[in-house]
Order: sequence, then structure tokens, then C-alpha cells
Amino acid sequence: MQLQVQNSQPTDIDTIFGFYDMAIAHQKKVFNKHWQGFSRELVQTEIAENRQYKILVDGEVACVFAVTFNDRLIWGDRDQDAIYIHRIVTHPDFRGYSFVKEIIKWAKVYAAENQLKFIRMDTWADNQKLLEYYTSCGFEYVGVVTMEKTDGLPKHYEGISLSLFEIVV
Repeated sequence: MQLQVQNSQPTDIDTIFGFYDMAIAHQKKVFNKHWQGFSRELVQTEIAENRQYKILVDGEVACVFAVTFNDRLIWGDRDQDAIYIHRIVTHPDFRGYSFVKEIIKWAKVYAAENQLKFIRMDTWADNQKLLEYYTSCGFEYVGVVTMEKTDGLPKHYEGISLSLFEIVV
């Protein structure tokens, strides 16, 4: 099996949104909250800025994720020197491949090459299954934040509490 992390390209946008649709359907089945869709403009910007990625397994898109380098609305005063991982979606045919661990390996290299001190992510504060999974992958749980200002963030951030996770590089 050959696994590659690559920047997504403009031609990948329909695939990315197909993954988001699969994720939302899955979230509705297994949890009481779900993503509420994303703007094409957001994803196009991420692609143009080389912040949208795909993981290929033997040439087939198996997972997508996005990154950002500031997340002040979520991380507040701690928002510095970090790569923030968002919207990890694994195709159902590839569940169990531990892509979060692969993303962490990739992010550690990226962080070292770019003098970043942290790899960070967030999820709904009451999703115990994901909390346990992310800590089992090596993230340290660093607390909960309740969202107050969400301008510029996707709609599902409105009025929620998030668990925060980080790895010190």
C-alpha cells in the first residue's frame, strides 16, 4: 500500500464536497451534532493557499483535511506558532487506516520545517468517542472553550463548546 499526502487541486473540489456530504450523513447517524455545510469559496481559497490536502492510498483519494495557521476565535491568546488541523474526512471504504496518525506524522514534519511549536485541533466538547480517539493518537487534551464570536467560521461553530487538543512539536 502506498500512502501519500498531497495538496488538493482545483479539480478535486467536487471530491472534497462529496467527502463532506458523506461525513455529514455519518455524523447524523452517530452523534447529535453535525456539520452544516461549507462554502465553495472557503475550499477554493484553501486550495489556492495550499491549505487543503488529500491522502491518496494507491492513487485513490481516501481522506481529505484542511489546515490553517491562525485560529484566534477558537484558541484566543494561545493562538500562535501552530498548524491547526480541520475537517478530517475519511472515505468509508478506508475507515480503520489511522489517517489521523498519518496526518500527525505529516504535520510534525511540516511544523519542524516551518518553525511551528504546536499541532492543534478541536472537536465538539461532548463527543466522548472523538475525545478518546484524538488522545489515543497522541494529542493532549488542553481544555474546553465556549464559542462566543464565530464571524468567518462555518455555521456549526455557533453557540457550541469545543474541546481543544495539541501536540507540542
